[in-house]
Amino acid sequence: MPRDTLTREQIVRTAVELLDTEGLEGLNMRALGKRLNSAATAVYWHVKNKDNLLTLAGDQVWDEIRLPDLDAVDWRSAATAMAGDLYGMFTRHPWLVQAFATHLFHGIGKARHDDHTLAVYERAGFTGPQADRAAAAVFTYVLGNAAPSAATASLTRRIEREGGDAEEVFGAVMKEAVEAASQFPRLRARVDSVSDTDYADAPDDTFGFGLQSLLDGLAARLPDAGV
Repeated sequence: MPRDTLTREQIVRTAVELLDTEGLEGLNMRALGKRLNSAATAVYWHVKNKDNLLTLAGDQVWDEIRLPDLDAVDWRSAATAMAGDLYGMFTRHPWLVQAFATHLFHGIGKARHDDHTLAVYERAGFTGPQADRAAAAVFTYVLGNAAPSAATASLTRRIEREGGDAEEVFGAVMKEAVEAASQFPRLRARVDSVSDTDYADAPDDTFGFGLQSLLDGLAARLPDAGV
């Protein structure tokens, strides 16, 4: 694709696809240029460098999160929906979870999401720094829950890139984890009640249970809650 036919939108969209497939370690201008059928140097006419490209890609995916109409739903329903969408977005794009450790993401997409999130907690009754803290508490909860799947995706790619068998490696690790857990009574009881392969799996409703518990705590701190 000639340089003058490329657009920043095409480049960023393709970068997201590349990141979803190859992860952070797979993002480079040569691989991106190949996907665009263009010389890698042509990309630099539209983005400054790899970090700038990652920032643009990271900002674009925030548009996947729906912004509930606060005149149509209560604050808690809106908070639950946005947290669920955020979790879904993170699990679809695990590279973004990893990149939070090394990059400061910003842009219109993230700003739009953050502004609406503050509106949710302001609608609940939080003001100023209280709304900021409520939003941050939910965000870090979601990010923390998405981290294991991001780590698994990254490790799987690394093992396969090095010619290994990811399933075999994970099986060996799980066997060691079960052996270690069996030395402790509460963990041993759980190991004895489930199969080895299921030992590390959290219950299906763990994310929802934790989120609602967190929102319960926030609701208890509202001015009219008597706390």
